[in-house]
Amino acid sequence: MAKRKYEDVEKRPLNKAGIKKFLGVFRFVLPYRWIFTIGLIALSLSSGVLLSFPYLSGKLLDVAQGKTDSYFTNINQVALTMIAVLLIQGVFSFLRVYTFTYVSEYALADLRHQLYSKIIWLPMPFFDNRRVGELMSRITSDVGILYDTFTFTLAELLRQILMLLIGIPLLITLYPRLTVFMLLTFPVLIVAALFFGKFIRRLSKKTQDQLANANVVVEETLQSVTVVKAFTNEVFEINRYKTSLTDVIKTAIHASRFRGAFISFTIIALFGGIVAVGWYGASLVQSNQTEVGELFSFIIYTVFIGGSIAGLGDIYSQLQKSVGASERIIEILETVDEKPPAGKSFKSNGKISFENISFAYPTRPDVFVLKELNFAINPGEKVALVGPSGSGKSTIINLLLQFYKPNSGVIKVDGQNVTGYNLHGYRHNFGVVPQEVILFGGTIGENIAYGKPGATEAEVIAAAQQANAWEFISSFPDGLNTLVGDRGVKLSGGQRQRVAIARAILRNPAILILDEATSSLDAYSEKLVQEALENLMQNRTTLIIAHRLSTIRKADRIMVIREGMIAEQGTHQELSARNNGIYSNLLKLQVDVK
Repeated sequence: MAKRKYEDVEKRPLNKAGIKKFLGVFRFVLPYRWIFTIGLIALSLSSGVLLSFPYLSGKLLDVAQGKTDSYFTNINQVALTMIAVLLIQGVFSFLRVYTFTYVSEYALADLRHQLYSKIIWLPMPFFDNRRVGELMSRITSDVGILYDTFTFTLAELLRQILMLLIGIPLLITLYPRLTVFMLLTFPVLIVAALFFGKFIRRLSKKTQDQLANANVVVEETLQSVTVVKAFTNEVFEINRYKTSLTDVIKTAIHASRFRGAFISFTIIALFGGIVAVGWYGASLVQSNQTEVGELFSFIIYTVFIGGSIAGLGDIYSQLQKSVGASERIIEILETVDEKPPAGKSFKSNGKISFENISFAYPTRPDVFVLKELNFAINPGEKVALVGPSGSGKSTIINLLLQFYKPNSGVIKVDGQNVTGYNLHGYRHNFGVVPQEVILFGGTIGENIAYGKPGATEAEVIAAAQQANAWEFISSFPDGLNTLVGDRGVKLSGGQRQRVAIARAILRNPAILILDEATSSLDAYSEKLVQEALENLMQNRTTLIIAHRLSTIRKADRIMVIREGMIAEQGTHQELSARNNGIYSNLLKLQVDVK
């Protein structure tokens, strides 16, 4: 069980390419651009109005000392103005929060929908190289990071920038000597942020990677919990997870030392600067070169601007995460998918031919599973594929369903190259009953109706009856509304198989694929499933993959696949009569075949 880093919160540099990817996500905001614009205006006005508060605070002290002007003659006027500023600022803040949240929720819901739709339409080779947990991370963690960015980080970035762009010129205009003294303390903070930030970012990434590795342990064990329990490895897995968490703790504590030192230094430097400015301002007051109210206003402005500068570090870090998330999302959205152009469905007659087909899986390009394979299947013919594991039986099915493209050769259905068909309409002609039936966690009725979305209850019941499934379904108190549980765990293997057969019957496919459909059943369940399969195979082209040769004796033709080629083919009687033939030797090994 190899570990793999999902890097859910991996940071990427804010270079030109990264920013371009990040801005590419903004196309999902465009349908809501007017509401977003209102939010930006509200944010600007909120920040601008708030910057008048320190000035009014100083005026309150000056008027209290008898220093009035043409605007304010008593402290009540100043206080009422300050309350009005707070109320106006509150209204603008509400508008900003509401509009940004509205746009973020809708835009990122659109993004999630398009990302999920894209993933669903991607071809099988894409999934060969990625794990389910990784793809889930794209839809959840990466989009979650962008949500935080849209609702909070962007607003804070704009607010801090406005504070600096408006606040510093305002200070220079109103309090030039104090401002120059204050700006002398900034380089110390900037140098410290660069020095500490480098180490903190490196250790934070290491912590994130180690936490991702710990999450991999949880995902693997929960997905394979039956294996863990069967081998009594509960303690082993618990210790493995504990070891991963220990690594996380060590790195996080080590990083906290740098983070704590940086925060302590920032507090000392920031408030030390404020003390220095306060001392310098007090000396100016003492020498009657400035007013107490002006000094008070300046100190509050300094706190505002210092807080803005200090907050830019966290915002920059969050933007790095957002760039990383955007790059991974855009990478998926730009992947070529197999979504077909608009086209009508068609009904195949079930004629299949493989002409000189050679194929190697993309993950193993040097190992050819099929080698110049040739065969033809007539409409309505029942053909069984047998052979050892790895001989290429399932690969034939994967190519027929166009999950993969052959390296060379042509696959034809109804005499036409399959690549010329509308893919969705083409696959609509297939019904698959797999060896390991996967049911969705809804009701039995919903799982049967998956073969034909929108089917009536009468159609579902008829399909269940033909699949020999209605007997056990009707015995349940909730009937078709019985919940099957996660992946169908509440049903037995035979019941799940019959539900899958009912689903295929309801689909009414032209070409039926049975992949070891009875291999893991007891004798009684196999008898019921076999009867259901015989009903399903009537008047359909059928491909049967089987290791248990007793299930294919009635096939019209049996093809023995060995090392990617057809070694033998014929009926059961013809092949079993061959001395030292591959099929006859397999029959002798399976002593239960009579």
